[in-house]
Amino acid sequence: MFENKKIFILGLARSGYQAAKFLIQRNNEVILNDGKDESLLDASQIEELRKLGVKLYFGSHPDEILDGTFDYLIKNPGVPIDHKYVLKARKLGIEVINEVEMAYRLLPEGVKLIGITGTNGKTTTTTLTYNIMKKAFGEKVFLAGNVGVPLSSILNNVSSGDIIVMEVSCQQLENLDKFKPDVAVMTNLSPAHIDFLKSYENYKRVKAKLFKNQSSKDIAILNIENEDVLNETRDILSTVKYFSSKKEINGCYLKDDAIYYYGEKVINRDQIFIAGIHNVENCMAAIMVAKEFSVSNEIICDVISSFRGVEHRLEYVDTVNGIKYYNDTEATNIKCTQIALSSFNQPITIILGGLERGQDFYELSPYMKDVANIIAIGQCRDRVEEFGKSLNIPTYKYQYLKDGFDKAVEVTLAGGIILLSPASASWDQYKECEIRGAEFKKKVEELKHED
Repeated sequence: MFENKKIFILGLARSGYQAAKFLIQRNNEVILNDGKDESLLDASQIEELRKLGVKLYFGSHPDEILDGTFDYLIKNPGVPIDHKYVLKARKLGIEVINEVEMAYRLLPEGVKLIGITGTNGKTTTTTLTYNIMKKAFGEKVFLAGNVGVPLSSILNNVSSGDIIVMEVSCQQLENLDKFKPDVAVMTNLSPAHIDFLKSYENYKRVKAKLFKNQSSKDIAILNIENEDVLNETRDILSTVKYFSSKKEINGCYLKDDAIYYYGEKVINRDQIFIAGIHNVENCMAAIMVAKEFSVSNEIICDVISSFRGVEHRLEYVDTVNGIKYYNDTEATNIKCTQIALSSFNQPITIILGGLERGQDFYELSPYMKDVANIIAIGQCRDRVEEFGKSLNIPTYKYQYLKDGFDKAVEVTLAGGIILLSPASASWDQYKECEIRGAEFKKKVEELKHED
């Protein structure tokens, strides 16, 4: 399989690069096309692929380079589903898959695959699950998927009996066909990525594909409190197990400020460092996966109680002079900031704003009860200021994060929280939101060393 074939790869990035590198070494003819100019792409990746014999086309999508002689089109997850090459490939009868599907078909028999998806919490759940499994089983456990590790990049290292913990995005699920996890998790569902998948109905359908190939021998772990999750998984064939943060159920649940697994107490809530009820749910999902592999409560508690969160996602940074600092730069939309604000009951100084995308900050209004100050930054700072004033919350406007940060420190009292959760993309000033988060963390570190 995937040997002596002619394969078209659409899009470079991490997955296109790894797929091309793997496939060219299996005596395939590999053509890779990316619409970006070569100067904007990773020069070292391009040089390596050229040396290996991959034919590369950058800067446009010429009609003539894709024809009926190809066996597969491997689409980068970020490429639109209605891209002209995708539509043309389907007309020509060329199978359209992605790097995940390709790598899955080449996994050794006997590898156990854990697939985790959902609208929110999937990266935290995946990371936490991986850390628990790694502590329990050591070198047999691998991390892959939407966390920045293409599945094809670990193909040469895994063998029968190994365990792969994998985050699976909707963009990846769209072009999966035979992919089947032994254990599949759905954290929750809410409207997202409508621009990519065209409608919420289609988004939900694509998310549910994680369970499509499962049988009763496979496990589905679901959030029983999310109505859309229940509706979309109504007809799956998997053995279903549930978790709940609201009531005692036959599964994993929160009771008396502790998490229980089928009646057995696993961990107290005050041992969970990451903030918010959504993170309690993420812990439940990770616990349920670990229990499928008979991991002890001791290992589970040890990992969860030392887990400080995924970098840039409601990440606890430090406490300085009695003020706690949280970096949630990945909150590039209103929904994520709503979740962040729901995670605390102390006075909050929130840093809001960034790229102007017409986001409706007034949707945050029901979540602002603990907000004592607003720092408005970035391109849409005027609208943030208007929103803050409408709620009679003291609001301070700055173009740059560094200046807004200093004001946040000035106006926040001991016992409070300074929260970077912008509800906005970062592209007005930063190449990526992680750079914004790193700047915030650097400012916190500098505070610690001031006299």
